Amino acid sequence: MLAGRVVDPQSRSGSASVDWTDQTVPVFRWDLATYEAIVRGTADGPVAAFARAGLSLASVPYRLGVAARNLAYDRRWLPTRRAEVPVISVGNLTFGGTGKTPLVEWIARRLRERGLRVVLLSRGYRGDGGLNDEGRLLDQNLPDVPHLQDRDRVALARIAVAELEAEALVLDDGFQHRRLARDLDIVLLDALDPFGGGRLAPRGRLRESARSLRRAGVVVLSRADLVDSSSRQAIRAEAERRAGCALTWAEARHAPRDLIDADDSSLPLDGLSGRSILAFCGIGNPEGFRRTLETLGVQPRGWRTFPDHHRYTRSDVLSLIDELEASAVDLALTTQKDLVKLRTPRLGRVPLLALRVGLEFLSGEERVRKAVEMACAGGSRTEAP
Repeated sequence: MLAGRVVDPQSRSGSASVDWTDQTVPVFRWDLATYEAIVRGTADGPVAAFARAGLSLASVPYRLGVAARNLAYDRRWLPTRRAEVPVISVGNLTFGGTGKTPLVEWIARRLRERGLRVVLLSRGYRGDGGLNDEGRLLDQNLPDVPHLQDRDRVALARIAVAELEAEALVLDDGFQHRRLARDLDIVLLDALDPFGGGRLAPRGRLRESARSLRRAGVVVLSRADLVDSSSRQAIRAEAERRAGCALTWAEARHAPRDLIDADDSSLPLDGLSGRSILAFCGIGNPEGFRRTLETLGVQPRGWRTFPDHHRYTRSDVLSLIDELEASAVDLALTTQKDLVKLRTPRLGRVPLLALRVGLEFLSGEERVRKAVEMACAGGSRTEAP
């Protein structure tokens, strides 16, 4: 049986975006966790090296396809459709979590404060016919803001205006969805992994070249508090170098707000004090969650990660219960995105809580606010073909 060794990324320079335990995994088993280990370089061995070589070859047609598609939109060979109301897009350059959802929530709240009827639009990845995990999270935090999910965002925009009387649309994960025209593109870069390893998919985590940042009206560096000032400056300089232009820049963090249970009851953060905790998550960047816990002084006795958008099964829950009992902890802690899928107050005999975070700007908040206001200043218009 061929296997590769997954090593602690802290032992590799420049690789701090995810924590993989030091253990042997069968790299021939092609699941998402193995793929991520191979791409991030935390899987060693000849099979992993061969897989990386194959993924590098596969990146060539992907690169050509993305470049051709962007050129077609840039030259207007492919048409865009403009909605009757302003559209603000929130997106990123990479696969995996950059913290788009807290920014979408922040924008929706600002627009609601201005008295606008807002509708959120998203593709609804892994939604099983209903709202996916991010949609359910936003529905929980923004109960007065409708959220529509479908692959055809142009059709959703028409429905939002015609049936929900939307006055502004927020397009979640929309940077690559160029068919729906937008009045503002906001792009997030994760401070822990801003350029997706520097390689396009499937070899790396970049959806498209960082040169595409030139299309962004604003670039927001998320989780900026988890790196030092010199690193933030270096990321900005590299982003502007790759974009080939100056960028309107802001920096933000995911600020812990409170703890919530399965009934959405809010509990203070000091409820973590003195607790013995096992933490787990199934998000795009689990290291971001772990580092946020560290800012609260939490050092989990146990730690478990699942792939992004993971659908928890009975087997997963039983495995977590076994681990909780073996660790002798008194609290299971996860993210809000995971809790909306589990919807249970306990795992076995151990209470389950989620850490809820919100976006807090460290710099550039006024620039983002003005960009959003300017994008919506035109109001309603006739839909363009």
